[in-house]
This record gives sequence, C-alpha cells and structure tokens, in this order.
Amino acid sequence: MNALLAVSVVLFAVRVYAATTVGFGDSEALYASWAVHPQPAYLDHPGLVGVVARAIGEGASPTPMRAHAVTAIVATLLPWLVYASARAFGATKERAAYAGLAVALVPETAVGLFAMTPDLLLAPLWLGGLALAAIGLEAPAGSTRSSVALLAAGLFAGTACAAKVSGVLLVFALVAAYASIALSKEPEGKAARTVWPWAGIAAGLIVMLPVILYEKKLGWPMLVHRLVDTQHGAGAATVLLRNIGAITLGQLAYLSPVFAVIAVVVARDLIRERGRDARGRLLFLAFTVPLVPLLALCLWSPVAEPHWIAPALLALPIHAARRGAGASRRMYTAAAAVAAALTLGAHAWVLTPQSARLLPETSDPKLDIASELHGWPTALEAVREQMAGAATPFDPEGREVVVVGPHWTVCAQLHAGLPGVRVGCATTIKDDFDAWVPREQWRRADHVLYVTDNRFEGDGGEQLPAHVKSAQSRVRIMRGGRTARVFHLYLYDRRGSGLRDTSDRDAEGRQALHEANENGDRAHEVEHPMPGADGLKHHAVRE
Repeated sequence: MNALLAVSVVLFAVRVYAATTVGFGDSEALYASWAVHPQPAYLDHPGLVGVVARAIGEGASPTPMRAHAVTAIVATLLPWLVYASARAFGATKERAAYAGLAVALVPETAVGLFAMTPDLLLAPLWLGGLALAAIGLEAPAGSTRSSVALLAAGLFAGTACAAKVSGVLLVFALVAAYASIALSKEPEGKAARTVWPWAGIAAGLIVMLPVILYEKKLGWPMLVHRLVDTQHGAGAATVLLRNIGAITLGQLAYLSPVFAVIAVVVARDLIRERGRDARGRLLFLAFTVPLVPLLALCLWSPVAEPHWIAPALLALPIHAARRGAGASRRMYTAAAAVAAALTLGAHAWVLTPQSARLLPETSDPKLDIASELHGWPTALEAVREQMAGAATPFDPEGREVVVVGPHWTVCAQLHAGLPGVRVGCATTIKDDFDAWVPREQWRRADHVLYVTDNRFEGDGGEQLPAHVKSAQSRVRIMRGGRTARVFHLYLYDRRGSGLRDTSDRDAEGRQALHEANENGDRAHEVEHPMPGADGLKHHAVRE
C-alpha cells in the first residue's frame, strides 16, 4: 500500500508538471474540437469525450493545461480503482495493492492515460462496471446492496459504450456472465436470476440509445468510417504479418517486457480456473469476450494499434490479485522496476528538450513522437498574424479568413487553438470537418489560410484552383537545438474578390522564418525572397 501511495504521489507530481509544459497531441486536439460541436457520435468515437471536453472548457474547447490537469487526476486515481476492484473480487489488501501498483507503473496507463482520450473514460467505467457486478453477485440476492450494485454495473457498461465503441463488449461480457451464473448452482446464481442484472443492462442500453439513433439516422457513418473508409487493404497477408509483429512488440512496450510475460501467465491461469467460482467466471468472460474480437480486429486492420486490446487486459491484474498468480515476489519486483524505468524514461523524453540530441543528426524529425506535443502555440500566433494580413476595416483581425489544413491532425490543432475561427480540412477521406465547414464552403471563401507542416507535401494550391497565393511564411520549432518541426502558412485570395493592394510594398515579398527554441536560445528571423507574394513578418515566441 505504501509503495502504491508513493508511486501515485510521484507520478501525480510529474503529470502536473507535464500539464504546464506540453500541448495537445493531435488526437486530443480533435476531441477538444468536439467540445464546440456537441453530437451523440462522431466519425471516430461516440461523443462522451466531447461532453467531458466541453465541461472542462466550460462550453468551449479546453486549453491543454486545463484538460491535462483533469487527466492527471483521473490517471492517478485509476490504480486505486484497480485496488478497489480487486478487493470487490475478494483479493486481500496486500495483493490488491500489488495489482494497483502494476497498473500505476506500466506505460500503457502511466503514460497513455495522461491524454484526454476515450480510453481515459473507458478504463474507469470498465473497472467500475466489473467491480459493481462482482459486488452485486456476491451480496444476498434481492438485497439493496445487490440490487443497486447490479443496476449500477449495467449503467457503467452502457456509459462505457458512450465513451468508446469497444465498451459494448463489456455489455456482452456482463450478459454472458449473468446468463452463465444464473444457470449454475453457485450461490451467486440467485442474484443473477433476479431482475436487477437485466434491469442494469436495460439501463445501459438507454444510455447507448442516443448514439444508436443518431448513427441510424445518418446511415451509420461511424461504422462506415471505422470499418470501411479507413480499412483499405484490410485482411491482406502483409497486413496480417505486420500486425502480428506490431501487437507483440506493442505489448512488450506498453506493458513492459516482464509484465507482458506475467500477463500471459495470469491469462493462462484465468482460463484454467474459469469455472472455480462465479467471480472467476465473470473475470474470464470479461477477458475473453472482448479479447477475441479486438484481437481479430488488430490482426485484420491496416490501421490497428496495439492498445486496442487494452480493455480485455483489465481483468488480469484483478485475477492475479485474487489468485496470487503470475509471478514470484522477485519477478514482480523486477517487472515493477523495468516498467518504472520505461515510464520515467518516456516522461523524461517528452519533458526534457535536450533528449532530442540523443537522436542522430540525420534522423527525420517526424520520428520523434514528442514533437507532436510542442510548437503549436508558436504556430498559432503566426497563424493569427497571417490572418491579420487579410484584415479589412470591418474585420480588423482577419477572422473571416478560413483556415485549412491538409489532414485532420493539423486541422484539429488549428480548431482547438483558434476559438471562433472557421477551420476546414483537406483530408483525403471524409472527416468530421466536412460536417462543420464543408469543402465546397471553404473553397468559395474570399481568403483561405492553408497551414501545413513537414509531415505533408504541397502548399494547398491544388485544393484552391480559384485562388491565388498572396503571402506565405514559415515557422521553425527547435527542440534541444534540433529542428523538431516546420510549419508552412500560405494565404490565398480568391481571384476577382478584390486582392489586397501591394503596390506600395516591396516588389519581392518576404518569407518569414521563425525559430522558437525551447532551450531559451534567442529566436531569430531569416528572410527569403518569394517573387510575386507579400510576406508577413512575425516575431517568434518561445514555446
């Protein structure tokens, strides 16, 4: 217990510091954008994370610092929920604390749950649903404790579906567990044969109903997007072979190598002991019912990610705590040490700018995933200044300019960071921005600011054949003395819309190059001629 408390305090302190330092990841920025577009569901996920983002931002997109202050608290409390869940399943305090400590240390939760994502909501809802189901089945059938717990378990499961589609697998697992236990001769079968487990499932379905009706009305866009539009090449042999390796290596990285081995041992014991008692059966079904379809999807999909199977794995630390299975004390200590090293190393890499120097000088900056979390404040200031270049007496800040990105990752950052500004997107397939600012709308705008970075090719001209480029600028973000990323901004004016008068300006425009160095080095500006275009000069700011 003391070890879990100490780790929680240390990681919370690190997360609070991180909240003051890093920005949104690209996916987080998309979810922050959902805050200003309330919908029951979006193309990627149901809408609960958007509701939470809206609450954090008090009706607007939250700032990264504000969002991460909340995620820091939730991520720190999750291992304690694992502890409570293990206790609900009958584990001793000591073993339950070990289970919580494991979840506190593995990178998948210690690092991954700092982000404002659907997984941050899914994990506590999933654990809460399992714990409440165990409490309800163990309590005397028909008692207030049993009835309330079983009803709440279904509500938690239904709310998990509103967080992420994979939450529906928890509903299926509970249904399978209740049916199996009700048909058994175990004492818990009496509680499973009451109305309350099924009333809980019905309550969960009511929570899911707005998402289902919304999707049905629009022709199931989320399912089409997730299972069709983004799955080109799915099921190919090359995809299968690649995904086998990715899932294996992913678990070694996300869980840490020793805990990954322990997870396999615990899973085998859970399968072997599945019929020992009702709570063991509940854990077995909460593991296998989600694992089979999620693992199949991870093998089939060309865009699969190793963390997709994470919900199924939440049953394993609880079972390990119940049975004392999986590892000796020495092996557990080694696993905890390795996981702690990986977790602290990941935080140090992101939070220490000098870590960028550990990469070879010839390496592609795009390979450093920490770059995603830095640089956008500087880029957004440059965007605002470039927008002001299209200002009029009626629009002194140029807010009528439509800002467009080449991909949803860029568009999301722009939308989250530019409240009140119209943001369109040129992603090659349909995305959420097509509903908010349709392509045909921003392609007719008088002024369009196309913003891209070094991950993407082109200047957006092919998207705007009716426009002429009138200005451009460049923002270079430095990290540890190395180029972390380069943003390019291109301002387009619609032909015949009344271009800005540039006769009193230099014949050759300028291209501003900003360098924002996180180490505190003096930022400087380099001018490059761009014939026929009016360059805007910005003062770079330190991120």
